[in-house]
Amino acid sequence: MTDRKSELETLKADLTARLSRYEAHQHREAGALDKDFEEQATQTQNDEVVDSLETETRAELVQIEHALARIENGVGDECESCGEAIDPRRLQVLPYTTVCVDCAED
Repeated sequence: MTDRKSELETLKADLTARLSRYEAHQHREAGALDKDFEEQATQTQNDEVVDSLETETRAELVQIEHALARIENGVGDECESCGEAIDPRRLQVLPYTTVCVDCAED
């Protein structure tokens, strides 16, 4: 369990750092938009990609924090839907999962 918790803490730190970079990009900390119209179009497209990545990162962070809370409460290896044990192989692949394979497929 502590290995999984450690892995989740590391993943959380990585995602938090990534989120900071996305936010810096969105706030134009590297400078304003270029004066060239074509370059502005490219920068705007990049902004849309970064927005999407930021949204995905925030969603993954929520999942990680939920999984960590379940570990803290001593139920991190149990499916939150059916209460059965989550296969350790599933937890290795998806350390932030909170449901077993059967419940995930429903």
